[in-house]
Amino acid sequence: MAAPKRLLSSLIGVGLLGLARAVTAVRGQWEGTEPIDRQRIYFANHASHGDFVLIWAVLPPRLRQKTRPVAGADYWLKSSLRRFIGRDVFNAVLIERDRAARKADPVGQMAQAVDSGASLIVFPEGTRNVTDTALLPFKSGLYHLARTRPDVELVPTWIDNLNRVMPKGELLPVPLTCTITFGAPLRLEEDEAKQPFLDRARTALLALAPKEAAP
Repeated sequence: MAAPKRLLSSLIGVGLLGLARAVTAVRGQWEGTEPIDRQRIYFANHASHGDFVLIWAVLPPRLRQKTRPVAGADYWLKSSLRRFIGRDVFNAVLIERDRAARKADPVGQMAQAVDSGASLIVFPEGTRNVTDTALLPFKSGLYHLARTRPDVELVPTWIDNLNRVMPKGELLPVPLTCTITFGAPLRLEEDEAKQPFLDRARTALLALAPKEAAP
């Protein structure tokens, strides 16, 4: 990336983080782990396109620089502005969600990012949850990524309140306090099957939700 473009992306990133903090007063709670310099896969609930921004906002700068969100290419490549923000500002791993249009394996893309030294922010529900259910069933991607890179910690990360800050279809955010809660890391156990692992990971994430949000 050329120097002027790098500077612009850095300035926009700082501005977006500042806006996120100003609107949500977001704070991080490290309940089951500490913000240490270790490669991780943060897996979180998904209610808004701004979810990963809040996780980014509460990570210490040294961790934020190494952490890449995994996001849908169909959304972030829809316009030149979104493309710039997704690729250049947030350095997102952009996944094509339409199977027929895919030219790359999503798990392979994520594994390649991990191999480059990055931590990842992933959303195992696969899409934004606009239902009354606290958490949708997990897609299989988290399992396949854990099986491919079993030594990387998986950290459940609950985002509270952002669905009320950025309701679907609204253009302006509603100022409300948001909390990001990080739980105890887990790993895929030897010979653990896909569905038991996904159920265990989902349960670990739900355990971080406020009682009124949990099913």
